[in-house]
Amino acid sequence: MPRVKAVMEALLVSLSTVFVAEMGDRTQLLSLVLATQYRKPWPIVAGIFVATLANHAAAGFIGVWFGKFLTPAVLDAVVGVSLLAMAAWTLIPDKLDDGAATHGRNAFLATVVAFFIAEIGDKTQIATVALAAGYSNLPAVITGTTLGMMAANIPVVFLGNAFAAKLPMKAIHYAASVLFAVLGLYFIAAAARHFYP
Repeated sequence: MPRVKAVMEALLVSLSTVFVAEMGDRTQLLSLVLATQYRKPWPIVAGIFVATLANHAAAGFIGVWFGKFLTPAVLDAVVGVSLLAMAAWTLIPDKLDDGAATHGRNAFLATVVAFFIAEIGDKTQIATVALAAGYSNLPAVITGTTLGMMAANIPVVFLGNAFAAKLPMKAIHYAASVLFAVLGLYFIAAAARHFYP
């Protein structure tokens, strides 16, 4: 039972972290641009899924690899500080780069390429690295971050501007920042417990 609880924690924390962090993020803006440009929601959703799964799997493996070189206390501290930095970064609104939207006839391939590239170095990718380093269940983290990304982007693809215009972006950014800060403090407290049990 503790194993199931640990898997569920990794899955749900990963899902909620990426879902909230993705609101107003450049990849969500890219989803809106692609939906407007191609008007083919299912190939775009499939492209987002493939690109996210590939990107977050790579980020997860980097996180696990990085985590192997650190003691549990240092790992918890590094993850905690990284998440606190993410909390500050989340307060800075994203803008879509001029060259982010791709042109072409195939909505699926354009989405895979554009989304994968846009996600490199993005908040959600860095959060995936930190979560994979902090939790010992890579499949649960990758599943959670991918589901969080899909939950944040599917409504944008199908509802477009009508959906995006009604979101209270400032409040969402503050909520994401608080979530990252709470997770960061949680990992820092875990690091402190290694030194002061």
